[in-house]
Parts: sequence; structure tokens; C-alpha cells
Amino acid sequence: MIFDRPIDCDVHPVVPGLPALMPYLDDMWRELVLRRGVDELVSISYPTHAPITTRADWRGADGRTATTPELLAAQALDPFGTGTAILNCLYGVQLPFSEDMGAVFARAVNDWIAKEWLDRDPRLRASIVLPVQSAELAVAEIERLAHDKRFVSVLLLVMGEIPLGRRQHWPIYAAAERHGLSVSIHAGSSYRNPPSPVGWTSYYTEEYTNQAGAFQTQLTSLVCEGVFAKFPKLKVVMLESGFTWLPGYLWRLEKFWKGIRMEVPWVDRLPGEIVREHVRFSLQPFDGPPDPSAIGRLMEHMQSDELLVYSTDYPHWQFDGQDVMPEGFSAELIRKITIDNPLKAFPRLGLAQGGEAPTNKELAS
Repeated sequence: MIFDRPIDCDVHPVVPGLPALMPYLDDMWRELVLRRGVDELVSISYPTHAPITTRADWRGADGRTATTPELLAAQALDPFGTGTAILNCLYGVQLPFSEDMGAVFARAVNDWIAKEWLDRDPRLRASIVLPVQSAELAVAEIERLAHDKRFVSVLLLVMGEIPLGRRQHWPIYAAAERHGLSVSIHAGSSYRNPPSPVGWTSYYTEEYTNQAGAFQTQLTSLVCEGVFAKFPKLKVVMLESGFTWLPGYLWRLEKFWKGIRMEVPWVDRLPGEIVREHVRFSLQPFDGPPDPSAIGRLMEHMQSDELLVYSTDYPHWQFDGQDVMPEGFSAELIRKITIDNPLKAFPRLGLAQGGEAPTNKELAS
């Protein structure tokens, strides 16, 4: 199997409204939605009156975008020459306190993605949206969909009730590893806790900036709680996380690990080595300097050319025009970021095409 076109690891289909999910709810939940007057309370993604959530030229007359695979193809696949795109649907199934409601809406979103998107464009793959309110129900959703090889990962938000490394989440990782699914952790919150360590912020600017701190916290949790020691085949992909913070963060983590590593004996090697083996970071939004030479030094400090995976983060607004790839990357590095690294980060991409997952030898050739 040959992959010779970019693999976009983070694009966002938009649920056009609750009516789109109604056919995927059973009779009881359809009646409950109507009787309780549920509108769009579980959806906070891409509001039509928040201009910076979506590029202006990608909005339709109704203020929305990415509501059909045809529109996504015209705006995000064809212009960028994308061969494969992974859908990460940000519809707030993690927000309800009811575990059952979260699971029902997650199931509806996943079935909607499969029928309305994956069935209509063979270039599309997807992450399984999980009801993280209950590890048991999240595992049940993984088991329900694992047979469909078009689902290549499971989707979690970076901000939740507890750190993702805690053992309450381990059944999710066990199921993901068992089925060869990667774990995608995306910017976002279930709003159980303030978005900063010192309380609630006043402005979105503060919250969005604090997402990087949340990713660092979760990465520390995954490493120090022993997730990768317990699940040595697990792949984690940080989406919309930024990555220029990584060298300084790893330096600090390794510095303190050397001094107090007796409390985490399962971290039996440098944390940076663990991260470079198990964790990848999406390209967009790119938070690096504009100077190509500075970007080159940054890549040297990361100590690996396998950490980044290509993404447009469609339909977000963070890059100008079609310049999704920063200046200063060599042709060899671009090849790795757009094709080789995604194939290693998401092993089921090979299976989704009906063949065997590519081996490391095949990827290197």
C-alpha cells in the first residue's frame, strides 16, 4: 500500500444542529430531547457569532462551515492536496453530568460520522468520540466501533475532571491498545474545573493560552502515572496543542525526575525518551517563530523529526491563506510530517484501506 499524499490528522466536521443527530437517537431519547426542550446545549463548537472560530471565507450564508463532506472536500481536501483526513468531531458530549446522556450523544455523533461522512468519501477516517464521564461506557463505545477500521483513534479533551494518567482512565487505554487505536487528545474542556490553576479567567484569550499548560499537565500525568509503562504499544497524539513549549518542558521534567524519581520507579528512563517514542503533536496551530533559521534551531532542540504530524485544523483561522506549512522545513522533513509520521502515529490508517498496517521498514523505504 502506497501513501503518497498528505495525511491531515485534524479536521473538524461540524454538526449542523441537533436535528441532524435525532435519527441516530432511539425513541426514548428522541422523546426526552423534545420533552425537555434540549436545543443545542451540548454543542459549543464553532458558534456562528464567534468569528475567530472559523476562517471567514469558509463560512456559508448560514454562518456555518464543514457541515457536509462535499464542503469539507472543496475547502480542505482538494486545495491542500490531501489524500486522507482524520475527522475529530468537537460536539460537547463530554459536557452533560449524566453518564447515560453523554454515552447516548457520543453514540449518535459516531453513527452520524460513519453514515454521513465516512460512507460518502473514501478519503475520510475518524476518531471515536468518547463519553469520558464513564470509563465503562467509553470502553463499550470503543468495543462497538472497533470493527470499523475507518475509525483510527479515540478522542479525548485535554481538560476534564481528573488528569488523564489516573487509573480511572486505564480501561480506555487498554481497549485502545487492544484494538490498535491511537489516543487523540484535543484542546477543549468539559468545564468541570477552571481553565487555569488559579481559577476562572475573564477572557477567551486567557483560556486559549492556558490550553498549552493543560497539555503539559496531561503529558506529565501520562508519563508519571505510568500509562506508557502499563501500555507499551499505546500511541498518543496531542491535537491543537502547539509544540514549541516541548523542549523547555522536557528539560524541566527530566531535571526534577532525576531528583525524585524514587516515587515513580516505573519511569525507568528519561521522560523525553518516553515522549519521543509514544507521543506526537499536530502541526497546526503553529506557534513557532517566523524566522526559518529559528525554526531550524527549534527542531534541533526537539531532538527528533518524528514528533510532528500534519494538520490543517480545518476550519480554524490560525494560518494565513493556504500557507499551512511553515517556512524553513526541508523536503525530507515535510515528507515525514505529512505522510511517514502520521502512518506511525495512527497504525490503523493502513488497515482502513483494506490492507495490513505498514511496518517500520516499509515506512522508512
